[in-house]
Amino acid sequence: MRPLLRLLEDDLVGRILAEARDVLLRVGVEVHNPRVLALLADHGAKVDRASSRAFLRGDLIDRAVASAPKGFRLHDVEGRETHDLSGRKVHFTPGSAAIRVLDGRTGESRKPATADCIEHAKVVAALPHIHAAATAIVPSDVAEGISDSYRLYLSLLHCRKPVVTGAFSIESFAVMRDLLVAVRGSGSALAERPLAVFSCCPTSPLRWSEVTSQNLVDCARASIPTELISMPLSGFMAPVTLVGTLVQHTAETLSGYVIAQLASPGAPVLYGGSPAAFDLRFETTPMGAVETQMIDCAYHEIGKSLGLPTQAYIGLSDSKRLDAQAGLESSMGATLAALAGINSVSGPGMLDFESCQSLEKLVVDHEICGFALRLARGIEPRDDFPAAPLFEELLREGHLLVAKHTRRHLRAEHCVPGPAIDRANLSRWREEGALSLGERASREVEKHIRAWTPPPLAAEVRREMTRLMEAEARRAGMGRLPWRDE
Repeated sequence: MRPLLRLLEDDLVGRILAEARDVLLRVGVEVHNPRVLALLADHGAKVDRASSRAFLRGDLIDRAVASAPKGFRLHDVEGRETHDLSGRKVHFTPGSAAIRVLDGRTGESRKPATADCIEHAKVVAALPHIHAAATAIVPSDVAEGISDSYRLYLSLLHCRKPVVTGAFSIESFAVMRDLLVAVRGSGSALAERPLAVFSCCPTSPLRWSEVTSQNLVDCARASIPTELISMPLSGFMAPVTLVGTLVQHTAETLSGYVIAQLASPGAPVLYGGSPAAFDLRFETTPMGAVETQMIDCAYHEIGKSLGLPTQAYIGLSDSKRLDAQAGLESSMGATLAALAGINSVSGPGMLDFESCQSLEKLVVDHEICGFALRLARGIEPRDDFPAAPLFEELLREGHLLVAKHTRRHLRAEHCVPGPAIDRANLSRWREEGALSLGERASREVEKHIRAWTPPPLAAEVRREMTRLMEAEARRAGMGRLPWRDE
């Protein structure tokens, strides 16, 4: 039996949905994009152009939910399926888009550069429990106008896994789409075997900017999957109660579904978010707070009640170092996400309120993800009945270390962590250097970087990607890129 986490009664889910629909009808949603407002008006939404506000009827919402896929799949750069984002299948990906990195060599938090993006992609490539890559680090050594496409370019060239990404400008989308098409070979092939998911973020409360709403429409029309990242802050930019925050999250997310499905019925979308329970003492957005994690798991239940695939920023920490707090918050979040069955879990490697990435923490979080995935599989019999013959063998041999039953089921039954996790006895731990968690994780990071091999992209594909990226650099006024594929 697979364990299941539930936080909401069915009638409460229904009430939250009903209230969110009423909010969208009576209060509406601001859309600061005349093209998207026109799209909504053309399909029957009441639009007040003076206030840039659209009021969404229930039938528009119902049609959007009905046309949205109940799941979709992702594929790696070779076209092999890696994700089935449906049901309660769980996949982990690093959190995005950090503006700092925790340097494992110096212990200092600093602005990242191209080399950090490349090292991150190489480490992600080596971690089997991290199922997708992400444009997780924003490099500071390129023009701001090309940082979105540049980090996608680096990820595709250094990691074969599908990538969670996003654009902070309307102009960035075209070249990012073209990079993905270059890998896949054509737009139709990309639609058939998606390689990336774009994050599209409404602004709380109840607002879509020109950039994010246009990104959502552009992705839908290109059949590129999106994840809707609503970010209500309980007690600040959302009601202080968890139910009130869920009503707002639901309204903002449903408004995104309406936009995406009107732009292109059947567009693949994840019902996601990155809410937080605002800490009034420090004026911060704690992603490791238990209330934040409860909101994540609860809105996942709401999404699943509609039959939709889900995403959440959960399994990350607000600590500034790889310490006990980082382990506490990240492991609790990853475990809750796995038990809830959230389809796409963003967060591994992140520290400091979604602003910092750590390769050492990513390695540790990879082990946490493995434990959480094992827990979510639950307990089931594996040739355990009848039990008497196995116990007769145990009594006869004095152990079951080499028994057929042990050899048959050991790997499937037990999640054995890598060297970052210490399971040696005290004397052996001392003999092997008495290394701390951070030291062991650093060794693993260096090992993965040394052992990295490039994704199997054809030379002409790599040349086309570099051509596209260099053209973007020139458009942004840069003479050359900090790194280019040779």
